[in-house]
Amino acid sequence: MNINPFDILKNAQKIQEQMGSMQEKLASISETGSAGGGMVEVELSGKMEVLRVRVKEAVVDPQDIAMLQDLVAAAMNQALDKVKDRVQREIGAMAGGMGLVSPPGFFGGGTS
Repeated sequence: MNINPFDILKNAQKIQEQMGSMQEKLASISETGSAGGGMVEVELSGKMEVLRVRVKEAVVDPQDIAMLQDLVAAAMNQALDKVKDRVQREIGAMAGGMGLVSPPGFFGGGTS
């Protein structure tokens, strides 16, 4: 079997371009989850970032809603960042063991 290094480079460039367009597509995605019949809603981006937390007044004192929403969003983003970092380390360790390098930004890790 004859392997052409230029074909490998061409394929690597194509994969890198596809990863870039996938990251752009992920940035445009957002989904909302809810609990308690819509009493609490969380909106996430495709990059696994908390965009918004909404809590209905019936759940908590109206004066505390804004602070509670901000605190929940911050805690969720911190947890998501920790998960992304851990996944990136695990993939890096696995890829390193195979002589590969995981692409930057894989699973939302790296630069955002």
